[in-house]
Amino acid sequence: MVMTDDATESEIAGFLAKYTPAIATQLRDARARLRAMFPRGFELVYDNYNALVFGISPTERTSDAFLSVAGYPRWVTLFFLHGASLRDPGGLLEGKGKQVRGIRLKDPAKINTPEVEALIAQAKLPHEAALCAAPALTIIVKSVSARQRPRTP
Repeated sequence: MVMTDDATESEIAGFLAKYTPAIATQLRDARARLRAMFPRGFELVYDNYNALVFGISPTERTSDAFLSVAGYPRWVTLFFLHGASLRDPGGLLEGKGKQVRGIRLKDPAKINTPEVEALIAQAKLPHEAALCAAPALTIIVKSVSARQRPRTP
């Protein structure tokens, strides 16, 4: 379904309203910081069972997403969807999975620190050409789960 930007942002505001004001504010801030870094591409939105997720992708395909920010009841996490392959000299990335790594954001401003921006630049590099060819950042609400865990602690 094609929606106007206003309708999409209204839907996203409804997703955020399920969180405590503190977490909603952190998630809004983290999302805005990522959006500022990616003027082209697609912001893929998932209101999943476990979390509200905003992913960055050079295409409309979920499998092409490489970075996301997710809101949980008690924290917000910046995920690198191919983080296991990134050089992380500062040891910022958490997780032991085969692919995904994350950074729990106590303050979304951490996204704009040199260490995190360097990780984002590494994650972006394989997608650079596709992002340049992509349209202006376009929001797509990909899924809304009927059943969800509570968004507040």
